[in-house]
Amino acid sequence: MSIPNHTVRPLALALSLASMTALAQQAPDTPVDPDRVAQKPATNLPAVEVKAQSWRQTLKAKLEHMLAEVDGTMITVTKKTTVTHLDQQPTVIGNNLDQLLARTPGIQVSQQPTPTQFNLSYRGLGNPQESEYVLVMQDGIPLESDWIGFPTLYAMPLTQGLAAVELIRGGSSLLYGPEPAPVINFVSRRPAADAPLSFTTEQVVGNHGLYSTYNALEGSSGHWSYRVDAGYVGSDGTRPNADSQMRQADLYLAYRPTTQEQWWLDLHVIDAASGDAGRLSYPQWQANPQATPTPYNRDWVDRDQLVLGHSREFGDGWLFTGKLWFAYQDLASRAANGALPPQPPPTTTTLQDEQFRTAGADLRLRKLWGKGNAFTVGTTLFDGNDPFRQWTSTDLYVDRDDHSGTPRLVQARSSRYASVFAENVFRLPHRFHIVPSVRLEHERVAVEETVKPPFLSRPLINEADARTVPLFGLGIGNDFGHGNETYFNVSQGWRPLRYFDMASPFANIVPGHAPDPSKSLSWEAGVHGVPVTGLYYDVSLFWIDFKNRIEAQHINATDVIEVNSGDTRSRGMEGQLNYDFFAPTALADHGEHLEGFLNASLLNARFTASATPGQVGKVPAYAPRYLLKAGVTWRVEQRIKLSLTAVSSAAQYWQDSNQPLGSGNTYLPARIPAYTVLDLASDWQLNRTVKLLAGISNLANRQYYDRVWQTGLEPAAGRTWYTGVKLTL
Repeated sequence: MSIPNHTVRPLALALSLASMTALAQQAPDTPVDPDRVAQKPATNLPAVEVKAQSWRQTLKAKLEHMLAEVDGTMITVTKKTTVTHLDQQPTVIGNNLDQLLARTPGIQVSQQPTPTQFNLSYRGLGNPQESEYVLVMQDGIPLESDWIGFPTLYAMPLTQGLAAVELIRGGSSLLYGPEPAPVINFVSRRPAADAPLSFTTEQVVGNHGLYSTYNALEGSSGHWSYRVDAGYVGSDGTRPNADSQMRQADLYLAYRPTTQEQWWLDLHVIDAASGDAGRLSYPQWQANPQATPTPYNRDWVDRDQLVLGHSREFGDGWLFTGKLWFAYQDLASRAANGALPPQPPPTTTTLQDEQFRTAGADLRLRKLWGKGNAFTVGTTLFDGNDPFRQWTSTDLYVDRDDHSGTPRLVQARSSRYASVFAENVFRLPHRFHIVPSVRLEHERVAVEETVKPPFLSRPLINEADARTVPLFGLGIGNDFGHGNETYFNVSQGWRPLRYFDMASPFANIVPGHAPDPSKSLSWEAGVHGVPVTGLYYDVSLFWIDFKNRIEAQHINATDVIEVNSGDTRSRGMEGQLNYDFFAPTALADHGEHLEGFLNASLLNARFTASATPGQVGKVPAYAPRYLLKAGVTWRVEQRIKLSLTAVSSAAQYWQDSNQPLGSGNTYLPARIPAYTVLDLASDWQLNRTVKLLAGISNLANRQYYDRVWQTGLEPAAGRTWYTGVKLTL
């Protein structure tokens, strides 16, 4: 008799969890009868020195690599989490994402060496284009253009202003909201409540015209804390028309009237501009990776965000946190269809402007009760007003604010989102814990079009769609031994309907065919801990069913509709190992550490259903069989940080069909080749005032690419270097 797959999967994961717990409990402690001991005559034995590891020491060691089980108003126990503390590695210059995320397992970076677009993906869930399938946040506030209708990542804070990078898998949708998995949360630097006034300035130069500066003033006085920073990164790029400039400024102001209460204000301003050198065919890339088919194209990004926050402890285990945020983002681009010489230049260009005016609120309440139990409840509200416009111009260098061209597209777009959620961690005998979770979400997206591209025959788009989605999750874990824990989590997630899913502005979509939202069910079972001094490990098995992938389907020679065309399954293993070789020695007492790390994601992803004939069994795009990251860091507190890191990816398909595209001079292979990239970075603290910075990215000068689109491939940067100085006053 065959057993259905939907029964085998959860059963197998449950058995793996049970086996981990059983192994941990093979040698239970035997209870001692004090009366029997008292009947025996006393015997004097030689003194034995016992060094016990307290639970506080164990917890501190675990928190170097993972989130607290109850983190403020959020419950993260039984959810797989990873934390990278950036003060334990050298300074990251120019938002080098491979270096920034080297200690973050499974996150795949598709290189685009400009500061106006960031491409991340995870476990084969969707194309990494603009990180549309990964929820990226700063201090718990979404960084996407529009969290619901247009979840793209075009702006990112400079890494010098960040304290940590948090990664939450599986149950992330139940903590923060939409997207199947995971959440990447960038944690901003904050001054301590008693921090003295300090000023730092960092000046860095490098090849390809790199200049980077970052300056920060911070401190605390009485009930007030403050931090102000400003930074700039500029580069000529590795190809003609690949120059870029990125400016950032931040203001943080906090008021603590009591030790149980805090009010704060966050202001983030980002302004970036870059040339767009264009994409190449494979023969063009082989002939000249520095070729530029689009010398006229340019991108601009402005993002301003204001956050008002409040937290208060009411006593008896009650804690409230609330955040209100307001954001404005403007994406502008100038794009002309390009071709390499001797082809003639284009005669017209398209100027595009997308504005995003968004606002949101996140309110959470936590109650600690019983012996280690915790209950959280909250709500998140969001509103987006996002007009989309295009013009055609004969001026190939038209300015971003020159709207005198011929209108090509005009759309009014809006999004609404609301959710309520609750979780509870129950502590059970024998150090078991269970976490049930529930979240109810509602979205509404609308598009009203008044001008459409002239080559389309469809009617103007005027459509609104609403969805209500309940989400459930369950986590189970068990603490055993010294600092070890098994965990099991099953959680639902979903991907909201985007503007483009509902009504693509550039295709003859037949009205009334808005697809259902994509949904996911994630299973994960693993074990992590700190069994000995200096060692942290985390290994898990995962299984993700992703239903209702949304794709464009042709219904005749010219018309397409957006339909739910297929399901995928992603399964595999993800592991992390960190070991400080000096931790058990006296060197650690003097602040010296030699830490090696290795993390691996082994992935098997396949289409399990599809409306496209022959698609079942194929590998989804951007789902490499393995993604390995490794490195070693020598760190002496207040003196040296020297780190060598490596990222290695297996070959991967760039489109779901697993087929090449084009022929001859337009040919694109079906797969992106495997690659391995090394980065070297160092900080040298000469004295309390002066720190030297130096590093080399792509140390072996590997010529590769890991980002391909229908219009060509994007060459990754070759070897680059930087050197500079940081002064602290």
